[in-house]
Amino acid sequence: MEKRIKNIFNNIEKKPDVILIKNSDEPYIDDNFFYVTGLTHGLFEGSVAVLFQDGSIDLIVSELESEIAKKAKAGIKIYRSEEDFDKILKDSISSSSVVGLNFEGISQKEFCKLKEKLSGIEFIDVSKSFEKTRLVKDELEINSIKKACTIADKVMENIPEFLNEGMYEYELAAEINYLMQKNGADKPAFETISSFGKSTAEPHYTHGDVAVKNGDLVLCDFGACFKKYNSDITRTFVFGKASADHKEMYETVLDAQQIGFETAKAGVNANEVHHAVESYIDDTKFKGRFIHSTGHSLGLAVHDGGARFSDANKFELKENMVFTIEPGVYLPGYGGVRIEDVILIKKSEVEILTKTSRELIQI
Repeated sequence: MEKRIKNIFNNIEKKPDVILIKNSDEPYIDDNFFYVTGLTHGLFEGSVAVLFQDGSIDLIVSELESEIAKKAKAGIKIYRSEEDFDKILKDSISSSSVVGLNFEGISQKEFCKLKEKLSGIEFIDVSKSFEKTRLVKDELEINSIKKACTIADKVMENIPEFLNEGMYEYELAAEINYLMQKNGADKPAFETISSFGKSTAEPHYTHGDVAVKNGDLVLCDFGACFKKYNSDITRTFVFGKASADHKEMYETVLDAQQIGFETAKAGVNANEVHHAVESYIDDTKFKGRFIHSTGHSLGLAVHDGGARFSDANKFELKENMVFTIEPGVYLPGYGGVRIEDVILIKKSEVEILTKTSRELIQI
């Protein structure tokens, strides 16, 4: 993890003496804590990671987390009371006058507590450095993402076998979540989307008490979390025989996704990928019905670092960035089609990490 920490400091213009990552209570746990420690288990509420410019790290943890913390290559300092915590924290940064904080990952309440405990310290925001550093994945991260993708593929490939007439959306979601963990996932990466019929036109619909019926579009969007790293895949099926309209929607989205695969490569700006995909769809009868970005960075967070393939994101793609490509067409009151895969950016192409067939399947 030493290299990760050094990269974080190298991506900061005004370098702080140290960087603090301060966790609060769940759900206010900073993903960067696990990024710099390499830990894959534990909650670490109330814990602090102190990062130093030489790449070393101190962990201030409660007795509750002390055994798990020992798995990290770090100095472990255990507190047993709030007084203990305050003393250990002050001792850890005793020679520091400028401290970096991830403003994106700390609550106002925790920030106020730190300012009170560490009077006289100048705090600076280093959140952009964490985002920039985490965008380019190392080998360990890529391997975990690939495993998460393999798990999601196994589940997606089985959906046509167990989806049957009368099954409710919530039943399908439960089956998907169960199969992910049965195949090695720690948990679902996010709330599983399993929508039928006209609900497929709502991109962030999750699942309800709607039963599948003949002629329905069926949209499944889910991901597996493996050792803190996530996958994200979407497939759209037809329950029964696909109509001509279903096929036209599907082929449009499939072709648009292929354009995304061919456009994304190292050296290309992110907005160029979105423009290519959106322009293709807008040249069809479905103009204006692609209503979200073409994809997002993926890693410890499902939407990792706020990076997207969108008009507003003009940063340059680099090797070993991981993104989704997920165009869609949505017709309110009728239904929608989305196809999503995970890609690894390479020099002159992309590696598609999710392998499930992208052909239209009629169940």
